[in-house]
Amino acid sequence: MKTTLKITAVASALLTAGCLDPAGSMLNEDTFAEAAASNQFAQTAYLEPGAALQSLDQQFRRATPTMINFDFNVSTLDTEAKTILRGQAAWIKRFPHVRFKVYGHTDQVGSDSYNNRLGMRRANSAVAYLVSQGVPRGNLIAVVSKGESEPLINSQDRERLNRRTVTMVAGFVKGYIGDDFDGKVAVRVYNTYVNGG
Repeated sequence: MKTTLKITAVASALLTAGCLDPAGSMLNEDTFAEAAASNQFAQTAYLEPGAALQSLDQQFRRATPTMINFDFNVSTLDTEAKTILRGQAAWIKRFPHVRFKVYGHTDQVGSDSYNNRLGMRRANSAVAYLVSQGVPRGNLIAVVSKGESEPLINSQDRERLNRRTVTMVAGFVKGYIGDDFDGKVAVRVYNTYVNGG
């Protein structure tokens, strides 16, 4: 019974927070779409956390490319990668209660151990750039180097598509789910939703 009341209170507070904008404040289709996405997330986040994360990951994949590529044997970001990461950062900042993982990959040229280290450097480069764009460091995990173990193109040669990082929704920030939903949490959710931070 206590859990049901807690879930109902949380869902109600989140939905209410989304309804506090004055009439006519939705200035364009983009802001309306953002509000609709946030409302959809609020409706499912506490009722079905797994479904909410899956939905959020699908929204992320539709909104922005989740993969960036690298030149051979480097972990530095080129102009295209930075542009993609800026788009990811803008989207991620809308959901400060969600964590993201960045996976590093390489092509199949070089030893396994070298490629694992290179994949991790690439993941760390992507994370550092996202942080430089205002994403909280605690929301990002440069979690795993896949090295050469998951190629998109099965080739022993240099292959740019295999030299990549992939950003994915990983879960909620520690303490977001399972904490008591008190006034401080409600204010934080409201400020994030309405004021963008």
